[in-house]
Order: sequence, then structure tokens, then C-alpha cells
Amino acid sequence: MKYALCFFPLAGAVVGAAVTVFAWLAPRLELSPVACACLGTAIPLLITGGIHMDGFLDTVDARSSFQDRERRLEILKDPHTGAFALIGGGVYLLCYMAVFSMLEKPAFPAAASVFVMTRALSGWSVTSFPKARRDGLASTFSAGADRRAVGAFMALWYLAGAAFFWYLLGTAAAVMEICLSGVLFGWYYRMAVKEFGGITGDLAGYFLQLAELFMLAALALWLKAVV
Repeated sequence: MKYALCFFPLAGAVVGAAVTVFAWLAPRLELSPVACACLGTAIPLLITGGIHMDGFLDTVDARSSFQDRERRLEILKDPHTGAFALIGGGVYLLCYMAVFSMLEKPAFPAAASVFVMTRALSGWSVTSFPKARRDGLASTFSAGADRRAVGAFMALWYLAGAAFFWYLLGTAAAVMEICLSGVLFGWYYRMAVKEFGGITGDLAGYFLQLAELFMLAALALWLKAVV
């Protein structure tokens, strides 16, 4: 537990590698654009078991309730799935499919960095942001972690991802992704503290999924504009 979070972005590297290999194989298998978009969307969920999407769905339910802080935290812990979670999950997957369909050959393997950078930020938030409750996954990992080591490793993973972007796509693309991730990270902190009193494991997953979607979308739009 002391150093477990240090390797969290490594899972992102595995996801990114799998997505990159799929993007390379898809045209050789002559898959249709719809099949590519569907399978490209499914790969990260299959590898992670949907653990971050679970947090996304729970958070959508809680935020959509417009209840007070205590009630929102209760909804996060509720094992039942509400209507807003289903709607939000469906919209998210459609948007992700649309984004993946726009990620053409020049996007890979640079797109793999997104899965690393988002996990570096999400992992760092678990040890550095205030917690909404004393129990739960985020508090458990935070309490057992060496915060200094985790912070250093998260910074190294994040910078490695940004450097990979810079090496493959240039300075402007790397700066764009760094700025976007920073804006999303700041919004995540403000939303979590204001609406929940701090973060939980579900909120960390919610941020990760949103950051992944927005950063991939930015990459797709950037390449459409410059390539």
C-alpha cells in the first residue's frame, strides 16, 4: 500500500499500448469504421474492468440529484444504478466512440500518453486532495501511501507522458494537452470540494474518465487542424 499508487499510471501505459496495437491492426483486418470505434471504446473498459467507469456512473447519479452534500455522498455509496447514471453512461460512450472514430493514424502512438497522464493526475489527487469521508477506497489508499514518493512518481509519469507527446507531435501539441489537463484538474478539485467536501474513489474515477475523453478529443481535433 505504501507504494501501490506509484504504479497506477503503468495500467494506463498498458491500456495505451493495447489501443495503439488495435489501431495498427484494425485497417489490416479491414474492420469497418463503426467496428473500430466500438472496439476502441471497449478496450480500456475491458482491461480495467470498468472500475473507473463505475465511479463515473456513481458520480453522475450523485451530481444529477442536486441534493445536499450528505445525500450526494449517500448516493455515491448506493449500489443501485439510477436513471441519470444510465443516461450519462450512454452519452459518454457515444461521445467516446465519436472521438475514437476521429483518431486517425497520426494520433498513434501519441494517444497512449493520455491514458498515462490522466492516471498520474488521478493518482496524485488521491493523496493530495481533501477526502470527503474517512472510509472508502480513496481514504484507504491515501492513508497507507508514502505521499512524497507517490507525488514524485506521479510527476515523473505525467512528465514522461507529456514528453512522449512532444517527441511525436511537437511542442504545440504537448502544451495543448498539458494546459487542458491542468484546467480539468483544477475544475475537478473545485467541484469535489464544493459539492462533496473532498474527493472519493468514485470522484477520482469520474475525473479520469472525463479527462481521458476530453484529451483524446483535443488530440483528434488538433490533428484534423494541422495534418
